[in-house]
Amino acid sequence: MPYSVEALSDDCYEGTTCLINKFNIKDASKLKELEAIITLAKSSELEKESFKECFNENDYKELHRRIFGTLYDWAGEYRQIDFTKKGTLFAKHDTIAELLKNCLARMRRMNCFNGLKFDAFINEIVDIYCTTNYIHPFREGNGRTQRVFITQLIRYNDYDINFSKIDTDYLMFATIQSAQGITDHLKKIFIENIKPVL
Repeated sequence: MPYSVEALSDDCYEGTTCLINKFNIKDASKLKELEAIITLAKSSELEKESFKECFNENDYKELHRRIFGTLYDWAGEYRQIDFTKKGTLFAKHDTIAELLKNCLARMRRMNCFNGLKFDAFINEIVDIYCTTNYIHPFREGNGRTQRVFITQLIRYNDYDINFSKIDTDYLMFATIQSAQGITDHLKKIFIENIKPVL
């Protein structure tokens, strides 16, 4: 199921939908190939790092910068435009900082969900996934940043998840559904794929 950005040309080379990048690649398909290679390597490294109890919005931005900084000058900076994807409305760009700050502050107040029973833990993971998806802080790369963040958070709680084993089309469908308030599919994905660390 395609999930393309609708009619966005800001931050792109003139007359294209190819994002301005440090390699000066103006072909969107070639940029996508390079981006996939670089971000997979960076994400894999970051997923192995320990999650910090004091994790805040600057740490979230730093995840994005470390994943995408090789490619884009604006990596780690909040988007300055508003947009939708396949009918999904995201937060207005001028509300991002406050929304993300509040979201992560709530997580910290709940001790990063440490000690919750499994059902309650799943509910909180679904909630923070939906919230960070709605906030959609960056121009590009929100899903990849979110998955690293969620993986670190889950592992901090002595569980594990491997997003590469989850059907990407089904995850995309579940994410779109959750943006409409229907979280059953997303909850099912997390229930089936979050496992205790043995």
